[in-house]
Formats: sequence, structure tokens, C-alpha cells
Amino acid sequence: MALTVLLVDDEIDFLDVMAFRMRSRGIEVTTAESASKALSILKKKTFDTIVMDFQMPNMDGITALKIIKAKNPEIQIIMLTAYATGDKTAEAINAGASHFLEKPADLDVIVNLIQK
Repeated sequence: MALTVLLVDDEIDFLDVMAFRMRSRGIEVTTAESASKALSILKKKTFDTIVMDFQMPNMDGITALKIIKAKNPEIQIIMLTAYATGDKTAEAINAGASHFLEKPADLDVIVNLIQK
């Protein structure tokens, strides 16, 4: 059975490219262009891993991370950001992120983390 990933990012081009590249590696990918859409999807479906952007309009990734982890503390969440700082990394890890990667993240690194 294929690994399932929810990929969340407000940059549509990034979503499309990453989803295509993950699917080409046998991963089943669902995309969401906002944190609120991701939360709606999570009400209906479960995933092995969530890969989510830290900075998005309306609801940021850290807020969504806290909501998701409160309902499903065991799920692996990989946070991505183009604006990494030590404070953001610490905040994400303290909120329950499994990993925090800077964009552009190496797809091989992401796939290896998903597979673990």
C-alpha cells in the first residue's frame, strides 16, 4: 500500500510540482492550498504524513499544526518554510512538528522522512 501524504502550501505552482514529483515516487498525494482546506480534508481522510508550509495567509502552518496535533498526536508533520529562523524552528518542534525544513527542500530528504 502506498504511503499517503497531505501536502499543504498556498503556492499553487509549488504544490503542483511537489505533488507530481512525490507521485512519481509512488506516494499517494492529496493537496490543499490553505490550512483551513487541509483541516477540512483531515475530517474525512487520514494520512501517514502531512507536509505543510509554515507561512500561509489567513491561518498559518503553526496554528494548523497545533490543531492537528491536538486531534492526532501521533501523525508525522513536516514543516517547510522559505524564511527559516531559530525561533520558528523551535516553535514548530515544540508544537509537535516532526521536522522543519527550509525551502527549497530536497525531495529525497522529504521522501526519506516520509518513509521513516
